[in-house]
Amino acid sequence: MSSPAPLPPLTPYARGSRLPVGRWFVLAGAGVLAVFVVAIAAILLALSTTHEARETLVDAVDPAALQTLRVARAVQAQEGAIRGYGLTGEQQYLDAYRQGVAEERAATGEIARLAPRLPEGYGVRRQIRAIDDATTAWRRDYAEPVVTRTLKSGPGSLTDLARNNLQRFSAVRSALDTQQALLGRLHDVARDRLYSGWNTIYIAVAALAGAMVLAIVFCALIVRRAVTGPIARLTRQVRAVAAGDFDHELGVERPAELWELSGHVDGMRRRIMTEWRSAAEARRQLAEQAEELRRSNRELEQFAYVASHDLQEPLRKVASFTQMLEQRYADRLDDRARQYIAFAVDGARRMQLLINDLLDFSRVGRVGGERAEMDAGDALAGALRNLDARLSETGATVTHDDLPTVVGNRTLLTQLFQNLVSNALKFRSEEPPRVHVGVRRDGDMWEFGCSDNGIGVEPKYADRIFLIFQRLHPRDVYPGTGIGLALCRKIVEYHGGRIWLDTNEGAGATFRWTLPAIGDPDD
Repeated sequence: MSSPAPLPPLTPYARGSRLPVGRWFVLAGAGVLAVFVVAIAAILLALSTTHEARETLVDAVDPAALQTLRVARAVQAQEGAIRGYGLTGEQQYLDAYRQGVAEERAATGEIARLAPRLPEGYGVRRQIRAIDDATTAWRRDYAEPVVTRTLKSGPGSLTDLARNNLQRFSAVRSALDTQQALLGRLHDVARDRLYSGWNTIYIAVAALAGAMVLAIVFCALIVRRAVTGPIARLTRQVRAVAAGDFDHELGVERPAELWELSGHVDGMRRRIMTEWRSAAEARRQLAEQAEELRRSNRELEQFAYVASHDLQEPLRKVASFTQMLEQRYADRLDDRARQYIAFAVDGARRMQLLINDLLDFSRVGRVGGERAEMDAGDALAGALRNLDARLSETGATVTHDDLPTVVGNRTLLTQLFQNLVSNALKFRSEEPPRVHVGVRRDGDMWEFGCSDNGIGVEPKYADRIFLIFQRLHPRDVYPGTGIGLALCRKIVEYHGGRIWLDTNEGAGATFRWTLPAIGDPDD
């Protein structure tokens, strides 16, 4: 037999037209990160400005305005009290005057304490000193002379001091009015800064939310265009080849990884066809074709395993990072964005489940497939332990006969029992599931049976249900990948037996399969 020709070399892909999937996500992530950094910087700056404006307004300007009103009331009280004292000489007026002075000084002290926190450039501190100078001058030229004369000479007319009172008190009022006007302007400035900061925050948050929505949509488009679509096309092409259309060319345009992979697979296909058609002798040609087909199946099986394994990591990243987007920015996403995230995560999980089932299917008889004598009851017990949670949840009852010793692979037979019992739990009726695993000797074979009281299977589908990806019910009614029974069939055939649906049973479904027996039937 001639040695197979090497695969034709692939032309290096043009990076502009066939970017790898990872690079698409890097570009999308870089754009989102840039928008995120700018928005966060704007938010932090706006928060700093807003915090500063709020502190100025709430902790300085408004308290200073309140204390200024307190000074005005105290000065007004002093003026009334000193006039009453000068006219009547009653001690209560003098006490009221002195209380007003104390009140004024307390308020002035509060204003002085707040002065360093007031914005500079508006003359507020200078005006505080002007108020203090005006009130001091009023007391010096009017209030104190009234007190001194009344204490010495008793009450009397204050006409001679009225002019001083008018001039000095007018100066006090003017200083207080000027102070109120300055504080009013500071209040407006701080308020405008506060509003401006909040507007900036709203705009930045809106931009950030918009960027997140666009990123999610873009990621979904990337997954659809660069992953799911090409995989679906390549799958259809591989199925066509597997079905016998060996002239069907394999190839997808993007992404770069699948383009290169499909090129190698198509190279294998062309090589198989070339060798198949180049055989000269009919007998040798048939032998070469059989060998080539067996080798092709192994290569296609290896390809399915490698492709499925390599697709696990990007799918995990899609699911995990999409969930992180939802968790981190849940308070900024609307219901539609969360729905899109849920669609993306559900699709990634279903693809992972399908890949895992395909991996299990491809491993049968190839990875860890050593067979040895073992108790079939141990395999059933292991399967029931794996299904313990579902058995408790459904209230199922599982019974079995005394199971024999067989030659088999413990892991594969456990998976066989687990799939059959799991199907009985999934396709259950309204009654609690009842499952019985029986066995009987049939010549050189043990014939096992798994019966349940579920919804059953119509006899016309007896052969179809063991084909891979064949489903009798919609996915939203009974979830699954359609690989379970195909995997059971492959496991049984690997052990030298066969599996079928017993259509002679009544309600529910009964699956029967055979495994080679050990020893003489009479032992």
